[in-house]
Amino acid sequence: MKKFWTTVLALALGAALTTSAVAGPPRSHIETAMTTFAAAFNGGDGAGVAALYAEDAAVLPPDGARVDGRDAIQAFWQGAIDGGVSGLTLETIEVQSHGNLANEVGVFSFQVPGESGGSVTASGKYIVVWKRTGAHNWQLHRDIWNMDPAP
Repeated sequence: MKKFWTTVLALALGAALTTSAVAGPPRSHIETAMTTFAAAFNGGDGAGVAALYAEDAAVLPPDGARVDGRDAIQAFWQGAIDGGVSGLTLETIEVQSHGNLANEVGVFSFQVPGESGGSVTASGKYIVVWKRTGAHNWQLHRDIWNMDPAP
């Protein structure tokens, strides 16, 4: 009987370790995706930004209506790009995972056209809920942010 329980424990432990090795911690995947996000945004590629979102994703912008679905999200981000927003930087502060979901907290900054023709730096913080859509594929599922007070 002791051998039976030892075998069951070994199999359970092996399954847990295998699942862990396949899924891995999401932080490095999320940080890579955020680097891709900033590069696409700064390159004027709204479609590239939107491709990082799940099909059923939602963006919840400050003082704006909720934006649902990848196509609408692409139009939202392309509108920001076309409106002169540039120089986006994103920094992941923390990531907590819970099965097929992960929460990311981070900070951002970007440049916006100023009233006198120059540009003004704006900054803020964000929370993203990520959804695992494959062993190593995480996509933005819910995206919300707010601005820091103006200096």
